[in-house]
Amino acid sequence: MVQRIKSLLIWAGIILLILFWMPLLALIRLFDRSPVRYRTGKWFRKLGYFISKVNPTWKVDIDGGEDIDDRNPYVMVSNHMSNADIPVISNLPWEMKWIAKKVLFGLPIVGWMMKMSGDISVDRSSSNKRIGVFKQCKYYLDQNISVIFFPEGTRSRTGKVNHFAIGAFDLAIREQKPILPIALDGTHDCLPKKSWVFKPNVHVRMKVLDPIPTVGMEKEDGVELVEDVRRRIAAQIAEWRGVSVEEVLAISSADSRTSS
Repeated sequence: MVQRIKSLLIWAGIILLILFWMPLLALIRLFDRSPVRYRTGKWFRKLGYFISKVNPTWKVDIDGGEDIDDRNPYVMVSNHMSNADIPVISNLPWEMKWIAKKVLFGLPIVGWMMKMSGDISVDRSSSNKRIGVFKQCKYYLDQNISVIFFPEGTRSRTGKVNHFAIGAFDLAIREQKPILPIALDGTHDCLPKKSWVFKPNVHVRMKVLDPIPTVGMEKEDGVELVEDVRRRIAAQIAEWRGVSVEEVLAISSADSRTSS
């Protein structure tokens, strides 16, 4: 019962924060003359940061990234374990445009703020969705703004690192921009599936790994790059958990075909 009351208070705090942030962000957007909405986007990320701080049951440890300049663009990629990943990653003091499902942009308030911030909508039902996303990503990268992907495409339900789609890596190679891997662990415990009650005493870890240059790489190097980045992220998670990398990597049909 105590945890349910705490969760109600946390949700109330999150809702009030979002309601306050909407007019604030609209005002910032009004005076943001940058074609890439740099200031607007950066203030929207601060909302995620404050949401993570509203919840006293989360302990968030962050490591790495001290030398990263957010105006030196990267294609950022992170493993994906829960909806809590976004506010946790927003603790990083950078602006980066998020690639997100189109349905999220239709949500009241949050979706409106995503549009104001210039985040990138993906219509998964569209046959040429990749072309449109790549075009928008290229525009931001050319304007010295990073973009961020969850290459698993959807949240991991097991806490393992699932197969990565190649799209973000193709983009990085095509534009000759470095990949910046981000490893996350613990967010899958923040809010259990189909529950509104936050779990107590959740320890979340995030580490910004070393950038991986793509200068000189060709399209055919994409598959190897995907697995290299996936294993680096899994290796960090394995280190935190004290298990082998193989225990963190989910084995998919694509992995089986690669190893056979």
